[in-house]
Amino acid sequence: MSHDWSTFTLKIPVSSPVQKIYDMWTTRANLEAWFLRKAEFTKPDGTVRESKSSIQANDTYEWMWHGYPDSVAEHGKILAVNGKDHIKFSFGEAGIVSVHISQQEDVSIVELVQSEIPIDEQSKVNYYFGCTQGWTFYLANLKSILGGGIDLRNKNQNLKLD
Repeated sequence: MSHDWSTFTLKIPVSSPVQKIYDMWTTRANLEAWFLRKAEFTKPDGTVRESKSSIQANDTYEWMWHGYPDSVAEHGKILAVNGKDHIKFSFGEAGIVSVHISQQEDVSIVELVQSEIPIDEQSKVNYYFGCTQGWTFYLANLKSILGGGIDLRNKNQNLKLD
């Protein structure tokens, strides 16, 4: 039996309404509250989207993380949003990420699928393992932030952790 290195799925229960979780993924201000240091979105007409303006399909983005210099940035495109429970975006060379939020009993389930991951050896390490680890951390941070907990991200630029 061989493993499919081109995709992985992560799920986490979050005690927040589906719409609140969706909103945390769809504005610059909200993404910067739990995920990114900078989440800049550009509309198809070339103008930068306002901080609290919801992303739309065909927006492009530049993302930067805490703990990394500005030279480490991800660029991609928003492929789909539906305004309530589904977001899909390109994730650089690492493939396509789809996020679906559903309700199960009294809790919301955030399901993240990263697909179309290249399957050469370096991509298995960098994208399959690296992204699985990264998304696991950031989904846990999303749950912490929405649950009134602490922000788990390292925001001290002076620490060298790599």
